[in-house]
Amino acid sequence: MTEITPPAPDGHRALKSPAISFEFFPPKTEEMERSLWETIKRLAPLSPSFVSVTYGAGGSTRERTHSTITRILAETDLLPAAHLTCVGAARGEIDEIVGRYHEAGVRHIVALRGDPPGGIGTAYATHPDGYQTSTDLVAGIRKQHGDIEISVSAYPEKHPESRDFDADLDVLEAKVDAGATRAITQVFFDNDLYFRYLDRVRARGIGIPIVPGIMPMHNFKQARNFVTRAGTSVPDWLAEKFEGLDDDAETRKLVAATVAAGQVQKLAKHGVDTFHFYTMNRADLVFAICHLLGIRPQGAQKAA
Repeated sequence: MTEITPPAPDGHRALKSPAISFEFFPPKTEEMERSLWETIKRLAPLSPSFVSVTYGAGGSTRERTHSTITRILAETDLLPAAHLTCVGAARGEIDEIVGRYHEAGVRHIVALRGDPPGGIGTAYATHPDGYQTSTDLVAGIRKQHGDIEISVSAYPEKHPESRDFDADLDVLEAKVDAGATRAITQVFFDNDLYFRYLDRVRARGIGIPIVPGIMPMHNFKQARNFVTRAGTSVPDWLAEKFEGLDDDAETRKLVAATVAAGQVQKLAKHGVDTFHFYTMNRADLVFAICHLLGIRPQGAQKAA
């Protein structure tokens, strides 16, 4: 729940600013590299708890992920978390990657099963000598390095491949038993979904933080296509807010910021004090939302 500071001398009480983290993806081109680092420089003064860097299907971005992580370590004060999946690699290869990260100073892994190399919706096949599930991956990381923090995924609308919520929670419980220390949710747009999911998780006796994953929808049509393939529902009321804006990027941006800011403010009002933002390597909307949450660049003073 949100921490409350002791009463100030004037008798008012102030809510503690929420903790935040950001997700980036490794750039494919020099232009994307420049854009990513402009985003990092813009968001870094907000003092996130950590920043994560994704890992492409089948390990397709493995070296770029590692390069981005090591540059963050070398050039910033940010704490990077490296995404890692089970897809397309033997256990020994994945163990070696974890070892390289540990040697470089990384102490946080986001351990995921990963999407099929053919993309969401295609058949998933594990490497014959690889980790077979995200639970196996968590256990493998924990066995190697006891000092690594391990985050995993959580699904307020359940994983698309899970039989039902009970089966989905079985998997989350197994990941926690294997050593996971935090779960970050798939994107959701209806806060009631998150709170109902949290109730189910706590009823199971699972006590790790369940951090809501928030995605400002810079391009609504593209974002909707992406998230629905991953099992996220998009409410009609949300789609209606973007109607008629296909060719109006500036208004779309304002609407997206308003919607996402409203979502996180309502979550915060109900006691949620930690947020993970899927930035899509863009800073503008996330920075604005954090500002509305009361988060200021380090050293900046709030207006009296």
